Amino acid sequence: MHVIEVTTPAHRSEFIQLAVRLYQNDSHWIRPLDADIENVFDPAKNKLFEQGECIRWLLLDDQKQTIGRVAAFVNRKTTNDKKNDQPTGGMGFFECIDNQQAAFLLFDTCRNWLAQRGMEAMDGPINFGDRDRWWGLLVEGFQYEPNYGMPYTKPYYVPFFEQYGFQTYFEQHTFFLPIEKDRVLAGMNPAVLDRADRILNDPAFSFEHIRKNQLEKFAGDFATIYNKAWTKILGTPDMSNEKALKLMKQMKPVMDETLVWFGYHGPEKQPVAFFIMLPELNQYFKYVNGKMDLWGKLKFLYHKTFRTTRKAFGVIFGVIPEFQGKGVESAIALSYPMRVGWNSQHPYKDLELNWIGDFNVKMIRFSKMLGGVVGKRHITYRYLFDCTKEFKRHPII
Repeated sequence: MHVIEVTTPAHRSEFIQLAVRLYQNDSHWIRPLDADIENVFDPAKNKLFEQGECIRWLLLDDQKQTIGRVAAFVNRKTTNDKKNDQPTGGMGFFECIDNQQAAFLLFDTCRNWLAQRGMEAMDGPINFGDRDRWWGLLVEGFQYEPNYGMPYTKPYYVPFFEQYGFQTYFEQHTFFLPIEKDRVLAGMNPAVLDRADRILNDPAFSFEHIRKNQLEKFAGDFATIYNKAWTKILGTPDMSNEKALKLMKQMKPVMDETLVWFGYHGPEKQPVAFFIMLPELNQYFKYVNGKMDLWGKLKFLYHKTFRTTRKAFGVIFGVIPEFQGKGVESAIALSYPMRVGWNSQHPYKDLELNWIGDFNVKMIRFSKMLGGVVGKRHITYRYLFDCTKEFKRHPII
């Protein structure tokens, strides 16, 4: 076995096709869009190359057949995160045949490359990008289809990581919640409904769904709430209005206005909360076989137009600190079902809340109060190069 760097179009194709071959008999796997994967490794598309670097490899057997792949990266924005006691790089996009020797060779390759760049630990499997995509190893929920951007990986990968010496840095839970009224009321803590009803009927508050013809206004509201509710938690830079507008424009083609909600307070309509949901995009993309060519676009347009998905997924939820614990969480979470979703003509029947870290104790507790149950679980692992050093999990927020 030997490792080669991905440098040619043929290598890039093999990086994609290995996963296609590995999962070809798995009915739950949904092929990611090829462009989504390739954009991670394109300096013209991924701005993290401005302050970081990335490399990817293929693993070949003695017959020169591809049997594994992996990537490693250094993101200078997060390498020296204050939550870390050591410079920490990343590895991800790991796929491999069921062979521990092959897996360990890929891990060693990442470790050596990162150590040469001054790293003392590596997190994985993660993305050379934001946490909302390709982040974590699936350890529970293999019987369910993955949501868009969420990894679906082989069960035998789990012992590979743990036997190599990776330890759990944090877990990411995906909660399943019903949208239909009878199912919601059967599973929800009644106190949540009472708080939501009180706030929704308080004239000091107003709640409205997004309107595509006012994206710039809502993007500014999103940036305001995000910077107060999430920036310090994630250790990320502030969200500018320009970046927020770009994100909104990216979502616009697949956005259902009734799934994106904002909460405001007072006569000046201060932005205090948002809950952004989208139709579950993999329920569209699973028909295009990874390619948004003309035929793929036509298939996507058909399923989007006729709203064939019955599932929505939560992209991000936020309430500014001064309004937390006052019922606003309940109100923004239930604005959609109480005002739109309980209409019998509305298509969505189920909601999945993606990417709730186990370090976010309040959100875990609130998701359970909403009647949510954990359906999928991913783990982000960390491997310390110095095994004598104390291992610390992600701090609780």
